[in-house]
Amino acid sequence: MKRFILFAAAMGIGVTAATAEPVSPMQVVFTDGAVEESLTGVAGDPVAGRDVFANRKLGNCLACHMNEDWSEQSFHGEVGPPMDGVAERWSTAELRGIVANSKEMFPNTIMPSFYRNAGYTRTLKKFEGKTILSAQQVEDVVAYLQTLTYE
Repeated sequence: MKRFILFAAAMGIGVTAATAEPVSPMQVVFTDGAVEESLTGVAGDPVAGRDVFANRKLGNCLACHMNEDWSEQSFHGEVGPPMDGVAERWSTAELRGIVANSKEMFPNTIMPSFYRNAGYTRTLKKFEGKTILSAQQVEDVVAYLQTLTYE
């Protein structure tokens, strides 16, 4: 698979999330809470990431974070920091680490680990071995967060 991706890139052929092998949740490498390498090898889509950010069955980020980009939505949370200007406060690697498993950077946070599938206590059977977000959804959310700058 990796040879195909390298060959495709060299030939200028687009590689989609469907052809890339994501890093498994338990093999993600954190350095001081940051994740330098993409989880998929495929660029994140900020439009898809925006949708995941507000989707109450996926990211549900608005439940805890205010975000002026979603001003049309009511009931933004105030538990987490505001997302306005987040791209200027954190690097791409730091944002990826925070979204994948925020506890690697902030050990006492209540933010869930969106790309972790083991090590929980009292997990419902239907959620055992599953992540909240896919690797590509993490990359998409990170791409969206990178668009949130102060204007």
